[in-house]
Amino acid sequence: MAPQRRAATKAPESNGAAERRNRSSTKKDRSPREVQRLWQRPWLRTAGLGASLVLTTLLLWSNLGAEDGVTEVLARRGEVVAGRFIEVPCSEDYDSHRRFEGCTPRKCGRGVTDVVITREEAEQIRSIAEKGLSLGGSDGGASILDLHSGALSVGKHFVNLYRYFGDKIQNIFSEEDFQLYREVRQKVQLTIAEAFGISASSLHLTKPTFFSRINSTEARTAHDEYWHAHVDKVTYGSFDYTSLLYLSDYLEDFGGGRFVFMEEGANKTVEPRAGRVSFFTSGSENLHRVEKVHWGTRYAITIAFSCNPDHGIEDPAFP
Repeated sequence: MAPQRRAATKAPESNGAAERRNRSSTKKDRSPREVQRLWQRPWLRTAGLGASLVLTTLLLWSNLGAEDGVTEVLARRGEVVAGRFIEVPCSEDYDSHRRFEGCTPRKCGRGVTDVVITREEAEQIRSIAEKGLSLGGSDGGASILDLHSGALSVGKHFVNLYRYFGDKIQNIFSEEDFQLYREVRQKVQLTIAEAFGISASSLHLTKPTFFSRINSTEARTAHDEYWHAHVDKVTYGSFDYTSLLYLSDYLEDFGGGRFVFMEEGANKTVEPRAGRVSFFTSGSENLHRVEKVHWGTRYAITIAFSCNPDHGIEDPAFP
């Protein structure tokens, strides 16, 4: 019988090699319980939470900065703008309407000023809006008060303020309220005429000219959906020049609610400030929208002008 071969005896492993192999195996094969114990170490947990917080902050900042694609602030709430005007090429929207030489826009653009209406005047004008809107208000987030036509948001509908409340209106408003309203309108009209190099007498106040009160309440009807981008000349054919007088402050009285000029890849915004007048030509060269209001209440008044005297309206008279 042939002799059987025995397997070669494996040399004993040195203590150093065995220790290195055990450490490597431990790194690869840690159990979830061991990982959890490591995470419970204060310094490691703090570092991990810090990294998560930084990442969350960066993502939040990115989302906020990207809201409406805003890339430039034309007027910040905290600054006082003496007068800022940006000229833009006119659209063809005016060609489909009767033209009025010396008034119909040939120079188009957008402007902002904080030195036409004082903050005290803005506060007084806001009180007119508050008094009128206290009589009603939309079930949704956007309420309207039009002193010219008497239109007032009530629930999901509109009522005629003067017919609905009759003589009681005299207990709400005063002659001084209506006089201040006229004076403010005149100042805005002069500002627009000067900026665009036209005669103030060629501008005719047109409808709708109205107060707006916007909060974060969920929209109930299409009238509450104020945030859609639109062109004033398309929505209201009578508009040639649009203005907004802000009656409350962005980030102090409300969040969101900035006015945004929509431009491809480069939207620009105006941050509301009480007493600030923002004005612009009403064609599609100034496509715009308002951001949704996230908290608080935003007050403003829209004052529009037409070059066509047939579209003119009178200042409201105290009833």
